Amino acid sequence: MLAYLIRRLAGTIPVLVAVSIFVFGFVHALPGDPARLEAGPEASPADIEAIRKDMGLDGPIWQQYLRWADNTLHGKLGRSTKTRQQVAAVIGERFLPTLWLTLVAMAWSTVAGIGIGVFSGIRRGRWQDRAGMVLAISGVSFPGFWLGLLMIDLFSVRLGWLPTSGYGTWQHFVMPAFCLGIGVAAVMARFTRSAFVEVSQEDYVRTARMKGVSDSAVAWKHTLRNALIPVITLTGLQFGFLLGGAIVIETVFSWPGLGRLLVDSVSFRDYPVIQAEIMLFSLEFVLINLLVDLLYAAANPEIRLK
Repeated sequence: MLAYLIRRLAGTIPVLVAVSIFVFGFVHALPGDPARLEAGPEASPADIEAIRKDMGLDGPIWQQYLRWADNTLHGKLGRSTKTRQQVAAVIGERFLPTLWLTLVAMAWSTVAGIGIGVFSGIRRGRWQDRAGMVLAISGVSFPGFWLGLLMIDLFSVRLGWLPTSGYGTWQHFVMPAFCLGIGVAAVMARFTRSAFVEVSQEDYVRTARMKGVSDSAVAWKHTLRNALIPVITLTGLQFGFLLGGAIVIETVFSWPGLGRLLVDSVSFRDYPVIQAEIMLFSLEFVLINLLVDLLYAAANPEIRLK
């Protein structure tokens, strides 16, 4: 297992390097001059050039990248050009709201998705199966931001049950977490059903039925345990997608998280914050994939030999 872990860790290094190059090039390709934006409309060319030098934007692009990469490796993320605060402090303030929102959305969507998938798999071909898949297809079809606007209009404006924005109480989590997780729940339901049906047709499952094992024991002891192995991979990938999907949902509900911060930073051409956030999202995605690979290898030892 240790050798497998070392191989997987080594494989993440070129991925992170490639992502860092892409992120740096993409951010610097954005239209607008951050030095001019920070200096203001009345600044002279000399003032703008001095600010550009202070921001490290005066050298060739490759020198800027190497300087930024070296500072990032040493934990020096720079200062926000908008607030003049340390980028690490700005991101730290917004990290927990996004993390909690993602965890709540992931928790309910995983439980609901697996539950609907297993129930549909057990009732395969019956009306319960069709009803569960209709719910799953509906969840994939509805855009999260559109569903969020509908929920705000119904539960906040018309009924007054839930707050439209903010962070702090459980009521603030209901609508954003539901809109963020609805797509994941739908994907999990369809994937779990497919895996459950596939495993239920294996020889050892048919053998268990021939031995007189009850249907519930076959479903939960023999079928579900093996069907959940590929679901582990999907769960990790969906968690990574939730972090990215939170950008839209946080904007709709004015959630004080990393997604809203990224949108505001792009509007103000806040290069240090944009680069740090995208690299953080990328690092989280890589680490989640690494954790999924380790869990998959623990559940299926044959994976370690590949």
